[in-house]
Amino acid sequence: MVLNKDTAKKTAELLLQINAIKLEPENPFTWASGWKSPIYCDNRVMLSYPKIRSYVGEEMAKQVETLYGKPDVIAGVATGAIGIGVLVAEAMGLPFIYVRPEPKSHGRQNQIEGYLEPGQSVVVIEDLISTGKSSLNAVKALKAQQANVLGMIAIFTYGFATATDNFSNENVELHTLSDYDHLIEQASETNYIKESHLQTLLQWKSNPQQWK
Repeated sequence: MVLNKDTAKKTAELLLQINAIKLEPENPFTWASGWKSPIYCDNRVMLSYPKIRSYVGEEMAKQVETLYGKPDVIAGVATGAIGIGVLVAEAMGLPFIYVRPEPKSHGRQNQIEGYLEPGQSVVVIEDLISTGKSSLNAVKALKAQQANVLGMIAIFTYGFATATDNFSNENVELHTLSDYDHLIEQASETNYIKESHLQTLLQWKSNPQQWK
């Protein structure tokens, strides 16, 4: 769920400007899942642009405070959300931890890096939501260590129905700075995309597995 339409459109515009998000309906990308897609999103690019990363970090921190007050800990999902999670934690003056996809195979075999006490309240920071499975895997790891997970805030979501279902099934609250609908609206208004491509981009979201 997007909290603020203006923030959603500005975030989308900034990500388009630096090519963190690319829209290419005529030359679709192939995701690791094998899906064909007219959009590719790599929000880590944002970390190379100080003003934009500061804006995103500050807006996420504001949303954390608006939704949850001041949690005990901010957690980033490795690897994409480690950088932005640190920025959010720094803006709020809070401890930071991050969650690996799985425990390390050596050393202390940690899946959660950093200090977390049982019962502490945690807000999870993510960079991108597709199906939500990897993000929810991090939530499960935190809950296994008796963390009180208040919710998750991500930079961007494609808005797939399967992601909505996955978060609902796990009873995890998700909010994002921006999403696919606001991205397409902003791209259309600023002539970033051709009018002839608009319908194609809207059709993709409705059935991404079968597109092309």
